Amino acid sequence: MQLGDGATAIADPAIRQKYIEERNKRLRPEGLGQFLKLADSTQFKYLEDDPWVDHAALNAKTPVLRDGDDLKFLVLGAGYGGLLFAVHLIEAGFNAADIRIVDVAGGFGGTWYWNRYPGLMCDTESYIFMPLIEETGYMPRFKYAYGPKLREHANRIAEKWGLTDKALFRTQSRSAHWDGAAKRWIVQLVENRGPTEPKKEIKITAQYVLVASGVLDAPHIPQLPGFDQFKGQHFHTSRWKYDITGGTDTDWTLDKLKDKRVGILGTGATAVQAVPHLAKWAKHLYVFQRTPSSVDVRNQRPTDPDEWANKIAATKGWARARTENFNFWFTNEPNGDDLVNDGWCHLRSFFGRRGIIAPEQIPEHVATMHAYDIERAEKIRARTTEVVKDREIADKLKHWYPSWCKRPTFHDDYLPVFNQPNVTLVDTDGKGVEGLTADAVAANGTSYPIDVLVLSTGFALSVKGGSGSPAQRSGMKVFGRDGLDMDDKWVREGTGTLHGVASHGFPNFFFLGAGLAHVGLGANFTYTLDLLASHVATTLAEAERRAGGDTSRVTVEPTKAGEDEWVGEIVKRASWFAAMPGCTPGWINNEGATPADAEEKTKATRNAVWGEGIVSFTEVLRAWQDEGELRGLQIDSNM
Repeated sequence: MQLGDGATAIADPAIRQKYIEERNKRLRPEGLGQFLKLADSTQFKYLEDDPWVDHAALNAKTPVLRDGDDLKFLVLGAGYGGLLFAVHLIEAGFNAADIRIVDVAGGFGGTWYWNRYPGLMCDTESYIFMPLIEETGYMPRFKYAYGPKLREHANRIAEKWGLTDKALFRTQSRSAHWDGAAKRWIVQLVENRGPTEPKKEIKITAQYVLVASGVLDAPHIPQLPGFDQFKGQHFHTSRWKYDITGGTDTDWTLDKLKDKRVGILGTGATAVQAVPHLAKWAKHLYVFQRTPSSVDVRNQRPTDPDEWANKIAATKGWARARTENFNFWFTNEPNGDDLVNDGWCHLRSFFGRRGIIAPEQIPEHVATMHAYDIERAEKIRARTTEVVKDREIADKLKHWYPSWCKRPTFHDDYLPVFNQPNVTLVDTDGKGVEGLTADAVAANGTSYPIDVLVLSTGFALSVKGGSGSPAQRSGMKVFGRDGLDMDDKWVREGTGTLHGVASHGFPNFFFLGAGLAHVGLGANFTYTLDLLASHVATTLAEAERRAGGDTSRVTVEPTKAGEDEWVGEIVKRASWFAAMPGCTPGWINNEGATPADAEEKTKATRNAVWGEGIVSFTEVLRAWQDEGELRGLQIDSNM
């Protein structure tokens, strides 16, 4: 069989075998059980404390929510997703005064509020990653914007659309109950007012609840033997402690590490960015690796103002056009010139071809995916050999899995770090570290004394034993029509949504994807957030237009038939991900967990991402909107 460009679809069987062997080394019988559930931990809960919040300043402000308030829109989440919900509601004709935003963080930004580690930047081009960039008139200083500018952009959006005084920070949503008679959600909130004041219970009602929980903010902490005995300073990368390292979240001068032995646990996308800065300042840096990342060239560079004004941002609508051009190239459907032209645009194996994969086509499909990937994978492994002078170290830094198994990384400075005499790679051959002692990390039967431990161990996308529902991901309980528990529904039936934004039995309750399920994904996740937020806002505006008159009791909810139809479309395309079970354990595949029986396998297919990629998903939503029927939704304006 030949691919469209003449490349053979037969991957090297020795490489395929190597992938299997490396995967099997990393399988752990406890699966997600190897990680702590910080929400339920008292001993280690400090690891998710907010190091950035200014309690005194927030306590001095006039409360934007009071016990007993009744709202039109309650948005849970103040990151890019929550801001996009609010902005698109305003753009659809709703009043900003009717919107309130709640977040457990101490400010806007979501992922970019929490993550402030040195080296932090977006890994897709900032010109397409930063939402509403054209509307705000902002020109990023670099092709890949750094963390402080991404956080600053969240505040820019809030200010432009009048949302700065609409947010209640440091506040966790505990529960939401649907009151069918009042056509309102009864929401219980808890505001954390800092160590010197008691927490405040706030009970409000809202016509609509919109959930924008992020996926890259909750620390993922491994259960390490001896962790409770470790006396060294330590923190998770998403709660970076500059009082330990020196520097600030805007000045990455880590001068307090000059005389310190530092260990960083993990070599994923975060570590790839942070390690060069730790290596620059630490007396000695130990990099503990279970699974290496694939590291391609990033080619970071400043934005050329002339190119920006005369080419990139020269025409109205440039941002959407550029983003959708990127989506086409990313999904291997070239459409015109490659405007972004970075590593993502040549990563063909993520979506090698469109179309529904029939069961009998699965072996051919998996072979095709591997064939698309092999040239790039070999190129990256060769680059590792070229950059890292010590051949043995270079070999340990090579990834042995397909590109779709772990988020690929792009960086210009990570691999050269391992040529520095003050940096030691501790490769654990897939086993992970053995544990901690009072002053050291134990790995491969050796003790590595350290003064500072940096946990670069990722984010909690899934929780062991959890339903994976938007309620569970938000840390709240949600009870819909007739007391239906959302978690129970998800556990009993599997994921159930219409378009990944709403679920039958939960009127006026919307979310930005069920985790990552039921929606189209590309490399640029903010595009998906923007698409979904706009979809929800325009849908609600049309629903209320049709209801007419007093809209304060309008309800919008997927019908059972509408939800079942969408789930069927998801399941129909789930075969696309047939290559995923062979992946090395990690964040994307729940640490290699496999369904226990046929029922669990069925539920797993219901939990899939839209199998034809982000371009197809966009087309489907737009076609649905163009129909003008609001098909699959029930709108009730019963007074």
